[in-house]
Amino acid sequence: MAARDVREIDQYERRLRAEGFALIAGVDEAGRGALAGPLVAAAAILPEHFRVEGLRDSKQLTAHKRDQLFARTITEAVAIAVVRAFPRRIDRRGLHVSNLKLLRQALIRLPVQPDFVLTDGFHLRGMRWPNLSVKKGDMVCASVAAASVVAKVTRDRIMDRYHRRFPVYRFDQNRGYGTAEHRSIIAALGPSPIHRLSFKGLKMYAEDREKYVGLYGRSPSEEVEGDGREELA
Repeated sequence: MAARDVREIDQYERRLRAEGFALIAGVDEAGRGALAGPLVAAAAILPEHFRVEGLRDSKQLTAHKRDQLFARTITEAVAIAVVRAFPRRIDRRGLHVSNLKLLRQALIRLPVQPDFVLTDGFHLRGMRWPNLSVKKGDMVCASVAAASVVAKVTRDRIMDRYHRRFPVYRFDQNRGYGTAEHRSIIAALGPSPIHRLSFKGLKMYAEDREKYVGLYGRSPSEEVEGDGREELA
């Protein structure tokens, strides 16, 4: 199984190196679907012989494994860049525009210029480097998976700090995603200063609070099947 994982996760990098591209950057983001907190993008250029065993989309890893891969990536990568967009900017520009801009910024801020760029499903037009958008890139491109891990761990740590400021919202557990518990807390207390007010559920709260409370107001301890917790893995 380990040999199969290695073959699959770095297949694009190996093909590109065989074509003469030595420095291959992967870029990915974390927090796109969250109701609160920043959007974080990371770009990573891995060395040719980086050990990719166990590396995959950050959402498929345990927190402990993510931390291990984060530490190794930060230490061994040829180059890393991390950028953030906070809720007010996301509300002002829109999620899609903010996301594409952030991915570009992460690549531009790499201290070493890549020869080729791999992205996870988003085509970045007008870039200065040859590039390829790969469907499920964080599952089949080692550099994209590494960027995913860096972005996810960075964002989780930011949300841990926000939890200390706003403990009632339990950002250490939900990471800002729209779990049933999180939505019920918003129904009871309203949004915090780090909620994305342009997002569908929060726009409903602003425009028709009674409807929002009717849909989502429940005891925070209630367990609701299919509440979106799978997004937090």
